Amino acid sequence: MGSRRLYYGAVDSTDGARGGPLGEGTAAPELQALAVQLRRMNGEVSRLAHAFAHAESLHATDVQALAAILDAEDPLTPGRLRDHLGLTSGAVTACLDRLERSGHIRRSRDSADRRVVHLHYEPAAKSAARTFFLPLAEAAARAQALSEPGEVAAALRFLARMNGELAGTESPRR
Repeated sequence: MGSRRLYYGAVDSTDGARGGPLGEGTAAPELQALAVQLRRMNGEVSRLAHAFAHAESLHATDVQALAAILDAEDPLTPGRLRDHLGLTSGAVTACLDRLERSGHIRRSRDSADRRVVHLHYEPAAKSAARTFFLPLAEAAARAQALSEPGEVAAALRFLARMNGELAGTESPRR
């Protein structure tokens, strides 16, 4: 019987076996190839995000905060942002201060409970970010145009499930 080990989110199986809790019904080489492609895509998006950070005189963490604020279904609070980014309260405050000074976000008090602060992405800054990341949107459109019917919908379902799984995992402690 071959051995299995988990690395970078993929299963390495020396016997080519299928099944098991990490690869239910999926061959190990397919999981490895998926992990490689996800890492490559993450690297390319990260490269663009770092270029945006540099162009806007922001920290990489500031860009992560902006993405979280943009993607949130309801306005984020500093506490929820802290939990999402895994930062200390002081680090989140410094990040939000930089983003507010640079015109990317604004803070507002909740009308029902003035102790609660909501974070909002400023429309002008959102427009500037949209312009900067236009090549990413264009690349996605080109990839979609090359896709078979239903392929993008299947990829979206998979990525949503993957993000759900990742959101529920804790980072290993050092």
